[in-house]
Amino acid sequence: MTRTATTGASIHFERVGKSFAGADGTTVTALQDVSLDVEAGAICGIIGRSGAGKSTLLRMVNGLERPTSGTVTVDGQDVGRAKGAKLRAIRRDVGMIFQHFNLMAQRTVFDNIALPLEIAGVQTSEIRPRVSELIQRVGLETHRDRYPAELSGGQKQRVGIARALATRPKVLLSDEATSALDPETTQTVLTLLRDINRDLGLTIVLITHEMGVVRDIASQMAVIDGGRIVEAGPTYDVFVRSAHPTTRSFLSGVTGVKLPAFLSGRIQDAPSGADEQEVIRVTFAGRHATDPMLARLGTDLGIDVNILAGAIEEIGTHPFGNLLISLNAARGAEARAYLERHGLLTEVLGYVR
Repeated sequence: MTRTATTGASIHFERVGKSFAGADGTTVTALQDVSLDVEAGAICGIIGRSGAGKSTLLRMVNGLERPTSGTVTVDGQDVGRAKGAKLRAIRRDVGMIFQHFNLMAQRTVFDNIALPLEIAGVQTSEIRPRVSELIQRVGLETHRDRYPAELSGGQKQRVGIARALATRPKVLLSDEATSALDPETTQTVLTLLRDINRDLGLTIVLITHEMGVVRDIASQMAVIDGGRIVEAGPTYDVFVRSAHPTTRSFLSGVTGVKLPAFLSGRIQDAPSGADEQEVIRVTFAGRHATDPMLARLGTDLGIDVNILAGAIEEIGTHPFGNLLISLNAARGAEARAYLERHGLLTEVLGYVR
């Protein structure tokens, strides 16, 4: 399909807080002092563990939750204060896809996609071409008259995406939309979302607990922990320069930075003998990301390096990788200084005999 002009909306969270009354009469705080800007046309990934507050944050974009404090604006409109016709207009601009699809079992693919248009009072003569266009976009032309029970998980999610696009929204929200899918199907759904973002210019906000999803699709990201944003920025920058332990914990599963099991129980914070090895995380990024720097370390300085774990990949169009290495602790500072002079990032993880 041909690319159209950008129609995405910016989203702005300004010092947002959200509290609920607990069952025992206590106050439960879901969000605290959250500030975040999502650019129009961006794909923003919000990652956090269960209970971190990411679903509450997402539901504030379409007014399903209202902030206790602070403001949430979509395209300059204050969602938290909107009521009646104004709130309905904002919600038409915000489509949503769900983890478990939320399709109506007694309606066909065509009729599920048509539902938001029917609710909005669109004329039948306008619904049919619009739904047909969406069915083509998500690649379900041969499934238009089938029912949800006859579809695979990936096909159901494609119906959910088409339904979310029916009213031509400016923002698309994804609530763990790939977590119920197998890895191969996840990639096809992410490719579809990336194409929609490119072709329609929609702003996409997705929440997930899978860092691989953020890596594969998001242009910007935020990490939420305990109801607070602990790290945010362009995805590549967060991957390269992550500072918060929660971010690093998520990264360990996708970037080769997790200590192998045979080392994790033996590593110490300080060297205890002359034959100690220093364990270093080396982050490869920027123009030297694909250079053979470890080989040069051996050639130029005569330092032997053991590679313990790692991976080199791409985030967007940028090469990125992490390697865990060990070398003689007595020459650790010299080796790290050499690597850092060549634009690599290093971090000492500990020492092992």
